[in-house]
Amino acid sequence: MKTKEKDMISVLDEPYQSEIRAICKSICEFNPTIIAIEQNPESQLTIDSLYQQYKLGKFQLKKSEVFQLAFRIGKQLNLDKIVCVNNMGRHYKSVESIFNDSIRISKFTDYYNNSYQTKSATKGKVSSIVKELCEFNRPELIQEKLAIYLSHPFKYEEQEGDFTGVDFETGRWYNRNLRIFRNIQRIQCNEDDRILLIIGREHLNLLNLFLDISKEYELISPLPYLKNL
Repeated sequence: MKTKEKDMISVLDEPYQSEIRAICKSICEFNPTIIAIEQNPESQLTIDSLYQQYKLGKFQLKKSEVFQLAFRIGKQLNLDKIVCVNNMGRHYKSVESIFNDSIRISKFTDYYNNSYQTKSATKGKVSSIVKELCEFNRPELIQEKLAIYLSHPFKYEEQEGDFTGVDFETGRWYNRNLRIFRNIQRIQCNEDDRILLIIGREHLNLLNLFLDISKEYELISPLPYLKNL
């Protein structure tokens, strides 16, 4: 749902810039040795170039968590690079065929646009980035978001009893996040490294689960680093 003009903010303005600087300072206490971001690995060379320019004072930060958070924290901790771990997932051929059929995609789009997930009410103008981050990382909300992905458009059926919606979400969400998790596993690190993952809140409902049950990682919530700001 598009944000109404009266509710739009610019993170480049105050008081948001002061909040972002405070957030970065607090997250630095976690002392991450690696920062991973929601950018495709194909963009790694571009991110490397921009990050090096920023460290040299030759790049002005833009409106993105990659720049406002990852670049700032990386520079403050003198990290060599920011790692791209995103992936857009892969659909079954049966789902791809829907995208290429104007009638079928029209029916699916109508169902999708009228689903619970896409009809959720807007909250209005953001007054505090810190409060928003705390809310997004609240365990109860993360669990609730996963429940939504098991409802709409998960239940969509082209023919009664088929698994059209299930297959769509398998590629759009489950496959995508499994691939992101695999990209995190590909990061060269040792047991002393601490990875800071900066990614959209919707991903937490699966990635937190994967990281929490994995024997390779210990999941640490950002909430303790944000609650006193």
